[in-house]
Amino acid sequence: MKKITDKKEEIISFISTHKAEFVQKYGVEKIGIFGSFARGDAYEGSDIDVVVELAKPDMFFLIGVKQAIEEAFGSKVDIVRLRNNMNVTLKRRIERDAIYV
Repeated sequence: MKKITDKKEEIISFISTHKAEFVQKYGVEKIGIFGSFARGDAYEGSDIDVVVELAKPDMFFLIGVKQAIEEAFGSKVDIVRLRNNMNVTLKRRIERDAIYV
């Protein structure tokens, strides 16, 4: 399988371009990518892992951000709300890999 190298920049650019909208519409305080795209080892078919911090936890807000990115790239998006009481292993992985926009 062939690695995807340029899509990482496209994803970061899209999030950067739409960040003000995400802040206003969904209360996003912080947003970034982690996982294979952030590390640069994504392949065709890899999902896009997104991490967000929200002003107020709201499942509908998470879904709004997720759908916007999925529609833009036609890829599955896994979205995680960063919080203190989350799975320690996942939190470490996010802290290690995350690229915030």
